[in-house]
Amino acid sequence: MGDLKRFIQFHYDLYRDCQQAVPFLYSEEMNTLRHDRNACFDFCESVYFMAFRGDEMVGRVAAIINHRANERWQRKDVRFGWLDFIDDPEVSRALLEAVEEWGRKKGMKDIAGPLGFTDMDREGLLIEGFDQDATMYINYNYPYYQQHIEQMGGFAKDNDYMEYRVKVPEQVPDKFHKIAEMIRKRYNLQVRKFTRKELLEGGKGKEIFDIINATYKDLYGYSQLSEKQINQLVDQYIKVADLNLVTAIEDWNTPEHKMVGFGITFPSFNQALRKSKDGKLFPFGWWHILKVLKWHKTDVVDLLLIGVLPEYRAKGANSLIFDDLIQWFQRYGFKWAEAMPQMESNEHMRGQWQYLEATQHRRHRCYRKPL
Repeated sequence: MGDLKRFIQFHYDLYRDCQQAVPFLYSEEMNTLRHDRNACFDFCESVYFMAFRGDEMVGRVAAIINHRANERWQRKDVRFGWLDFIDDPEVSRALLEAVEEWGRKKGMKDIAGPLGFTDMDREGLLIEGFDQDATMYINYNYPYYQQHIEQMGGFAKDNDYMEYRVKVPEQVPDKFHKIAEMIRKRYNLQVRKFTRKELLEGGKGKEIFDIINATYKDLYGYSQLSEKQINQLVDQYIKVADLNLVTAIEDWNTPEHKMVGFGITFPSFNQALRKSKDGKLFPFGWWHILKVLKWHKTDVVDLLLIGVLPEYRAKGANSLIFDDLIQWFQRYGFKWAEAMPQMESNEHMRGQWQYLEATQHRRHRCYRKPL
């Protein structure tokens, strides 16, 4: 346990003086990396490497094999994630070579990353937007990371993610609102707000992540969420969410009013986490988090998870989600929305910002190299 704590702590120490980085929540890092707490270890295996120069820790990396994703995509990939190192090419090379060697021993043919255990973890290396504030849901890294990886040789771009900062309009754009009304009437799709009991005990929380499985199944490196994972995710997000900021879309043409899309958003924890001690809730970090959760003491909202079943995406169900959420953003006084990473090739998803004032301000990259 002491080694794992040291592995986690290195990131906080390396980025302590970086104004753009946001400390990750320490308890979530621990729960994700512990084999006895993360449901992903039902189909993943991993090992964590730390680099030292004398007694000083100078780098870290996680080597991961997601057997479910490898089977789905017919690959033999070893992933690297939780990659951090000082500005020394000798250190970065040693870390990635350790992952490569472990992967070879396991019969893997390629190394890819930065990736987590699944898509629910942070992915990609920041290559654009170093002057922009990060969020607790994405990786932030110094510019030299990209230089080190690309100068090593063998690593090539495998996938890019783009992120947008969206201005919350003072009024829902008229065209946007009219489209939403037209879709609501034409297809009999209705906005629904659920109670916490419906989400936690009535199965609606599980339905949300079933939609993620259906929506994300063909996206880069995705592996289906298991029932155990879904239970953990419902517990992690739904128990603490402000349910005004969670919107579902139902198809009222179906007898059961089938859920066909959803949006989960959270007020930004950036400033609250910066006031905590290395992402820890105690002794005083919980108070700063509570102020954001309960009283929305921030002007930024994070668009955490959005999913619409493919057959309803073509009908414009996304517009109903945003039409509802924007009105709540306005009531809470949010001025900006941070969209989570979207694949560069996903033009449909990126095109949804055309009716709003949006700027593409960050880009993350995943690399691949044959072993």
